[in-house]
Amino acid sequence: MLKREEVLFEVTTPMGFRVRVTKTAWDVLVSMKHPVMAGHEMEVKDVLETPEEVRRSRSDHDVFLFYRGRFPGRWVCAVSKKTGKEGFLITAYPTDAIKEGEKIWPK
Repeated sequence: MLKREEVLFEVTTPMGFRVRVTKTAWDVLVSMKHPVMAGHEMEVKDVLETPEEVRRSRSDHDVFLFYRGRFPGRWVCAVSKKTGKEGFLITAYPTDAIKEGEKIWPK
């Protein structure tokens, strides 16, 4: 029998799909991809839930980049892939630039 993964948080984005982040996925993110995000789970949750801007990836139509200002000239970016009405967090990181791509929210 498979053990159900512990959900760290789950939110509904302004795009209308839910993003679920498991503890295991978060641990991979902060240990291998972006250690600087350790301890910033709720900040990432807020970015997904109430972003200032959302862009669609230029390389994958189902990937969305959620941005929220941290302080002038700096943002937190949470990248999520949508699969139907559900989605999952690919990564999250601080950045000094918003990537190119179609701005889809707010219009």
